Amino acid sequence: MNFGGPEIVSAYAESEIVMVPVPYDETSTWIKGSDRGPGAIFEASPNLEFYDMETGTEVWRRGIFTASPVTEKRSPELLVKAVYERALSLLNEKKFPVIIGGNHTVSIGAARAFAGHYPDLTVLQLDAHADLRQEYDGSPYNHACVMARIRESVPVVQVGIRSMSAEELPYADRSRIFPAHELYADRELYGKALSLLSPDIYITIDLDVLDPSIMPSTGTPEPGGPGYRELMDFLREVAVKRNIVGFDVVELCPSPSNKAPDFVAAKIIYQLLSYIFALKDHSPANP
Repeated sequence: MNFGGPEIVSAYAESEIVMVPVPYDETSTWIKGSDRGPGAIFEASPNLEFYDMETGTEVWRRGIFTASPVTEKRSPELLVKAVYERALSLLNEKKFPVIIGGNHTVSIGAARAFAGHYPDLTVLQLDAHADLRQEYDGSPYNHACVMARIRESVPVVQVGIRSMSAEELPYADRSRIFPAHELYADRELYGKALSLLSPDIYITIDLDVLDPSIMPSTGTPEPGGPGYRELMDFLREVAVKRNIVGFDVVELCPSPSNKAPDFVAAKIIYQLLSYIFALKDHSPANP
């Protein structure tokens, strides 16, 4: 199934946006099922309205192509390499990649590809967890180690964090971490986080950044997160003030008894694309 269903069918050559599903769950350590996340998002996505009320645009007219999935599962190292190669290929072909996991391990390869392609890049992480462990469950590529690996190649800013182990503290740069409880008390901190971002931004969205009252379907739900509107208002501000060059959405662990989180994930993807491309539509070059 493609993102958007039969209403959103574009040939690869005509599409600016390419969705890359990565149904990977091998390094998950609690609730399993994130490999079913991309399929659940695609299944929910035809129920979106493809006219966006906030921006007054229809971003699907840019062309949205759903690529074949990255299916590497032999090892996390090989998975990272496969995602890196797919993302880099799309960047070289001047596409706008959207990587859809799977668990957070998939983001390592994507971030490395973008870091090599954009010399002045920052990765913005939206997540409940710091993910700064150097190794977990026997692997440095576990989903709990994602930002430790990404930070080796590119600066990061971490927003929404509310869970961290003591062993991560030596690796935590508190000047670039914005905990959820501090953001709740002082919304102006979102502006401070934005000020640390370079002109070009790659965003990794772990869906557990959202409070589990609206996003219970994750592998490691954590209370105390922002709601949908708070998250999207921040993303809109980032899209206004920075150049978002790509993003991923990971860690949906779908439940057959509750389809709402699947739809929320699809909505986040389409809404963020609307923010990003609405700015291009209304830039001086595209009056």
